[in-house]
Amino acid sequence: MDITIDKNSGYCFGVEFAIQMAEDEMEHSEELYCLGDIVHNGMEVKRLYEKGLRIIDRDQLKELHDCKVLIRAHGEPPETYKTALENNLELIDASCPVVLKLQNRVKHAFDSNRKDNGQIVIYGQVGHAEVIGLAGQTRDEAIIVTTEADLDKIDFKRPVTLFSQTTKSTKGFYHIKELIDARIREASHNSTLPEFNANDSICRQVSNREPQLARFATEHDAIIFVSGKKSSNGKALYSVCKQHNPNSYFIESEVELEQAWFAQTESVGICGATSTPMWLMEQVARSVAAFDTVGFGKV
Repeated sequence: MDITIDKNSGYCFGVEFAIQMAEDEMEHSEELYCLGDIVHNGMEVKRLYEKGLRIIDRDQLKELHDCKVLIRAHGEPPETYKTALENNLELIDASCPVVLKLQNRVKHAFDSNRKDNGQIVIYGQVGHAEVIGLAGQTRDEAIIVTTEADLDKIDFKRPVTLFSQTTKSTKGFYHIKELIDARIREASHNSTLPEFNANDSICRQVSNREPQLARFATEHDAIIFVSGKKSSNGKALYSVCKQHNPNSYFIESEVELEQAWFAQTESVGICGATSTPMWLMEQVARSVAAFDTVGFGKV
């Protein structure tokens, strides 16, 4: 079999930066706390745990004092920084610059919209770390929408400012935008339309992977998509693969591979999410090659 790893897959710069910061810090200390999984990939979390990275949740953060805590690329709400000041915690802030810029835009829009009784709407996943950080800029007053049914939370007679979680699908964002626009017009009954501002805040390093991955998926008989099951970006990118190649399979690690997937297969493409480490895709590629009874594919 011809086995090829997608050169465009793997960590985005924000995740790579956060992991590098964690590794650099752990060279000088035996243990470092991280608020939530540093990346939505269990294999990488395990590797870093063995180096001394300890994952904590927000309740545990409140009990910590006089130690170092890493803020991952997803960013954090203002409450986290307040807790750090109160508990004398040194924050190693690895928030992605793209996310930080978006947090500032959301906060500015929230402050500006209050005088007009406007609403901040965020297209994203409820409970996702980045969304928690974004909603925190609005004192948790932002309306989070994931599906069409969630639009019922919006008052379409009031101004709406729409943003997106940076790792969501571009296609999904513009679909939600069109639905909101239609609902506003329907609710207005030919009267003056309330203001509607839609901000495409999806990271281009992420969104550009969709067309790249679509091409990659069509170039191979089978696609092995490697990602953590909790990765929002992973789910979105896998759906792109599946749409363009029905012989696409989602795995977290090589132990989930099935030999039957490669029957009568001449070429296999291996790709992943922005939270998938290259070493893991290489590990999967070696395991796929081992299924090849003729010889080893090129990796």
